[in-house]
Amino acid sequence: MKPSVNWQDKIVLLTGGTGSFGHEFVGTMLAKYKPRKLIIFSRDEMKQYEMQKQFRAPNLRYFIGDIRDRERLHRAFYGVNIIVHAAALKIVPTAEYNPFEAVKTNVIGAENIINVAIDNGVEKVIALSTDKAVNPINLYGATKLCAEKMFIAANNYSPDGTKFSVVRYGNVFGSRGSVVPFFKECCKSGVVPITDERMTRFWITLKQGVQFVMEGFDLMKGGEIFIPKIPSIKIVDLAEAICPGAKRKITGIRPGEKLHEALVSRDEGLYTYEFSDKFISCPEIVATRRTRSGGVPLDSEFPGYASDTNTHWLTVEDLKKLVEENQCDKVPVR
Repeated sequence: MKPSVNWQDKIVLLTGGTGSFGHEFVGTMLAKYKPRKLIIFSRDEMKQYEMQKQFRAPNLRYFIGDIRDRERLHRAFYGVNIIVHAAALKIVPTAEYNPFEAVKTNVIGAENIINVAIDNGVEKVIALSTDKAVNPINLYGATKLCAEKMFIAANNYSPDGTKFSVVRYGNVFGSRGSVVPFFKECCKSGVVPITDERMTRFWITLKQGVQFVMEGFDLMKGGEIFIPKIPSIKIVDLAEAICPGAKRKITGIRPGEKLHEALVSRDEGLYTYEFSDKFISCPEIVATRRTRSGGVPLDSEFPGYASDTNTHWLTVEDLKKLVEENQCDKVPVR
């Protein structure tokens, strides 16, 4: 694919830039894409301080701020061409017990980014979403569903200006808050807590997540939801890969947790195109209907794309290799 973005001419801003995705994204941008300026926008000064020790470059900037603060966003977005929106409150039980805080960041913060991006003439914005936004049963998923719909509908407010799209994927192997370090710690006691032995999840690496976002910028016309085809795992297989032979303690599903996740719902098939390595949803809310050449249009008979009915699975041996390689970039993607 020929890149549609000349990154060396662009000023790029990443919200939530000191997280796991941010570290991988910054490393990739500096090594491969070399933008004119790369701005890390986040609210934690200590995380920025630590990140500055790892990444030093003349085109790199660190900007303290909160996406809840619209005025601060106006200052940060001035002159920016490209935005990747990764900032969010992400931990499911935390959002369940602190619903107002999750709404302020994930929904009102999304509104702020949309309005300020349009006001500042930003060219393209991609917002990161999650499989938990599909048929959500927890507040985190519900806020991300709201954010998805807001970013897609934002194209109607900027038909000839800022373009907005969404990238939606599943659990990220090795990310901050991942179950992997938790299981590793449990190995010391020889007992691994499992919420439910039937549980499955989609799985992707940080590097693959970043690469998929970059592909989205080349493909986007505005209004799409990009969904990669990625493997599923069984939670018991992950536990076995990390703590072979350990006893399992069944703890029960946590508040707001699902047994299985979906990346494309059955109803979304009505406006989704399937490709060999991804799905692209083009919601009807966008005033200008976006069709996707090269993809197969789905219909009402599409059963959905879910972690338990996926045809692509990682085995215990696959997961062991990933753990040994420090969760780097070896998950096979179709």
